[in-house]
Amino acid sequence: TELGIERRFVPESCPRAVRPGDFVRYHYLGAFPDGTRFDSSYDRGSTFNVFVGKGQLIAGMDKALVGMCVNERRFVKIPPKLAYGSEGVPGVIPPNAVLHFDVLLIDLWNSEDEVQVQTYFKPEKCPRTVQVSDFVRYHYNGTFLDGTLFDSSHNRMRTYDTYVGIGWLIPGMDQGLLGMCVGEKRIITIPPFLAYGEEGDGKEIPGQASLVFDVVLLDLHNPKDGIAIENQLVPEFCERRSQTGDFLRYHYNGTLLDGTLFDSSYSRNHTYDTYVGKGYVIAGMDEGLLGVCTGEKRRIIIPPHLGYGEEGRGKIPGSAVLVFDIHVVDFHNPSDSVSITINYKPSNCTVLSKKGDYLKYHYNASLLDGTLLDSTHSLGKTYNIVLGSGQVVVGMDMGLQDMCVGERRTVVIPPHLGYGEDGVEGEVPGSAVLVFDIELLELVSGLPEGYMFVWNEEVSPNLFEEIDQNHDGEVLLEEVS
Repeated sequence: TELGIERRFVPESCPRAVRPGDFVRYHYLGAFPDGTRFDSSYDRGSTFNVFVGKGQLIAGMDKALVGMCVNERRFVKIPPKLAYGSEGVPGVIPPNAVLHFDVLLIDLWNSEDEVQVQTYFKPEKCPRTVQVSDFVRYHYNGTFLDGTLFDSSHNRMRTYDTYVGIGWLIPGMDQGLLGMCVGEKRIITIPPFLAYGEEGDGKEIPGQASLVFDVVLLDLHNPKDGIAIENQLVPEFCERRSQTGDFLRYHYNGTLLDGTLFDSSYSRNHTYDTYVGKGYVIAGMDEGLLGVCTGEKRRIIIPPHLGYGEEGRGKIPGSAVLVFDIHVVDFHNPSDSVSITINYKPSNCTVLSKKGDYLKYHYNASLLDGTLLDSTHSLGKTYNIVLGSGQVVVGMDMGLQDMCVGERRTVVIPPHLGYGEDGVEGEVPGSAVLVFDIELLELVSGLPEGYMFVWNEEVSPNLFEEIDQNHDGEVLLEEVS
């Protein structure tokens, strides 16, 4: 004669229970005391959807559902006075029938509900959060309130990419993504009237379904963004900063905003070498490499419209913000000449080196970043050349001009006057600017121009006689070929 409720399963977590006025979706089996089934929502393949406490159910069910949690299972015995009474339902429920219901609650919401956001991970650094009109890339698992999975970007192995706050998403997701940081993880619970409403999506999501999204934000930018530069190390002395038209050599690590590495020059053990400001690199990098010093380290953050756009490239997904941590090794301009800095000059400096002179000097050779390439000091002997005879690179021939014995100078040689684009395998990188610290130790004045030459073959013991074609005991200029 009284309502009977047996709680056969209660979930460990029950953040919310049914109250009068709530809307519920539940499955049930309806049977008589002898076990004869008279109805089942499972047979129809659809939950029973109804408001509780508003007279839309028999009185016993209206009472039995109150206090239930999602995923809770109850066995309910309803006497006739709280069911269909003495009249019953012709052809279905006989008069004065006791009804047994096996009920499983699937969903629960109220018309006054709002989007619920629960953040369960937030990065320590959060320089920027999602705002209206931002473009985001995120992964998600989409479930119903009972935990049933209906969709997952992880399963597709592709992020969901969209604008926020301009109607490209269901209203609840538009709202739930606001204020997120890159790397943040949150659970967004959305009532059906802010999701797919009474009709559902016509596919996986039924009508009146609450949705739960477990979201991790991977990327964030705004179409109005420019590049962002974070200086990490700027050398104390910076004689020159890069300009449009300069040729740079730099190392970099390229990552996505979530820290995923997509490329690194370090892994190839070779700098990236390029012109700046001429379209040889993506627009954001072209801009970000201007104004740097040799030895500088900076982080360049590039929005996709200044990177690889909506299509992406290789390991870079479409619409991805790129982060480059760069280290500038050296740069020069094709119009550069040799730079000479005199560090010490003797007081008696009257005899200056010129083309054809025989020079003995010590040097330390390094790259612009200070990497030592070679040193005569370590070999314990001087380097000896005839100036202007092509025995050294053009820039060194220029840098040794007009020196006096005892003078010390620093000579900076751009690659087009050094070892060019190819460099010297295993010794000098391609397109490298070279720095020579030189000390001139000895100078022997050479012969007048036209009398100095290099013999490339074996020297005959009768060389003089062979050159002296008219046998007059003198070698004339016209006899030298």
